[in-house]
Amino acid sequence: MTLQVIILAAGKGTRMKSNKPKVLHEIAGKPMIEFIIDTARKLEPSKISVIYGYGGEQIKKRITGDDLSFVCQSEQLGTAHAVMQALPNIDSSDDILVLYGDTPFVCEETLRKVIETNSGKGLTVLTAEVQDPFGLGRIVRSGDGKFEKIVEQKDASPEETKIREINTGICYGSADIFKRYINQIENKNNQKEFYLVDIFAIALKDGVDVSTYTTKEESDMYGINNHKQQANLERLYQLRQAEKLMEQGVTIIDPNRFDLRGNLTCGTDVVIDINVIFEGNVKIGNNVKIGAGCVISNCEIADNSVISPYSVLESSKLGRTNTIGPFAHLRPNCELEDEVHVGNFVEVKKSTIAHGTKAGHLTYIGDSQVGSNVNFGAGTITCNYDGANKHKTVIGNDVFIGSDTQLVAPVEIGDGATIGAGSTITKKVGEKDLVITRVPQRHIAGWIRPQKKNK
Repeated sequence: MTLQVIILAAGKGTRMKSNKPKVLHEIAGKPMIEFIIDTARKLEPSKISVIYGYGGEQIKKRITGDDLSFVCQSEQLGTAHAVMQALPNIDSSDDILVLYGDTPFVCEETLRKVIETNSGKGLTVLTAEVQDPFGLGRIVRSGDGKFEKIVEQKDASPEETKIREINTGICYGSADIFKRYINQIENKNNQKEFYLVDIFAIALKDGVDVSTYTTKEESDMYGINNHKQQANLERLYQLRQAEKLMEQGVTIIDPNRFDLRGNLTCGTDVVIDINVIFEGNVKIGNNVKIGAGCVISNCEIADNSVISPYSVLESSKLGRTNTIGPFAHLRPNCELEDEVHVGNFVEVKKSTIAHGTKAGHLTYIGDSQVGSNVNFGAGTITCNYDGANKHKTVIGNDVFIGSDTQLVAPVEIGDGATIGAGSTITKKVGEKDLVITRVPQRHIAGWIRPQKKNK
């Protein structure tokens, strides 16, 4: 069996009220269509055909892969018309699985069950039992329970509207059957569109077997048509991620206020407070505490570290027993060794900081190589930018830097040096030197402070 997957993704999604194609709207920072593509890939199809229409160039730019084939549906004339666009490039001996770009949470197990139910014969439809089927196509069965037809809400009889088994739209069968009957579908409906759902009745009438698999996972058929539904599925996804982590032993203070937009691995006894956002690939060691409101992207945090509230960490690596924040910012390419403290309103960018160094508050460390047991006084700045180029600051071990100091790069501070508060350092400082650049204090008696002029 050679499996071909067709993903319908041509709709604009007018209810999203956006210039972006509906399938590019995101769940957990990822376009919704990527979820269904990732699931389809687990089935190892020979090709995935993405049917695009509105905003096609945006889709092709954002969604990539050697296994993807993009097929244009220049006019959106219905789901059957969309599938027709891909059929000329699919061999009649192949099998086809039709999926939808706006139903991101269909799971691999469900799709495998659909394929197994078919057993290489006829067509198979994925159905679901829902509490409120209003507006959805109903699965009508004969007295012995066999599939008979799908009837839409507007065409259903009063008795048929009571049916709670609905059509998800996902279906599977041989390409030969799709090719044989899809051209017989007519657009005699209010929308004047060619609906793929009509192929089942046509094939059944011609003696083709139509089977069903009913999913027990209601989220398999959750679609997104507006931002309210998008937000609901975002919360569902995040709650699932939180539950997986809690099952692994992570303490999440409130699973309803947790956001994972990538991959997170945690050691033992990790505690995550409310409203923390994880992005990209994050690895956390043992006994780590993450405070409320932090944003952590593509970072490694070693054992026993504490990230205090409202800190932002990007593409950085932290050693053991680091204390960060609150309100600290580690910009990309920072590497901190063990027992480093980066405190309130301290920003670090593209720097290495050795064991035991402390920057308590109101400091900027950029493009720097910092030794061990260095103390940064409040208001210290490494002046790394000359208006055109970035320059490096090198600070040795056991250096004490007084408050309100500017280190104008490129500059080097030797081991054991002391920089007096309020100094501006532009030249190399030797080992164990004391450097003070302040002018002598002056006292001007009787000086009159400027007064505000009356208008």
